[in-house]
Amino acid sequence: MAKVVQYKNPRLKRRTRGRVLGTSKRPRLSVFRSAKHVFAQIVDDEKGITLAAVADKGLSGENKTARAKEAGKELASKALKKKIKKVIFDRGGYAYHGRLKALAEGAREGGLEF
Repeated sequence: MAKVVQYKNPRLKRRTRGRVLGTSKRPRLSVFRSAKHVFAQIVDDEKGITLAAVADKGLSGENKTARAKEAGKELASKALKKKIKKVIFDRGGYAYHGRLKALAEGAREGGLEF
């Protein structure tokens, strides 16, 4: 049975989604944060497809923040292989702090621009 994820504030997530839209030229980097892990994917909303995705499961790092930074670097390398350099960052209603900030910094270090 699939686990249903309840967001802290679903209206905040919908409001963010309404303002941030990924295109073919500049896809959306969407982030989901659970209690233990961080998941990120690059989405082309025009075509409705996921171009690259990564999770911090199995990555090296002494804590969750370090694993999130490694996930950002890995996502950037996957994106650059597909010739994606510029993205729009969609934090999904989460505060730009901690693991989200680390993932964004890792993606920037890996070569993504946003």
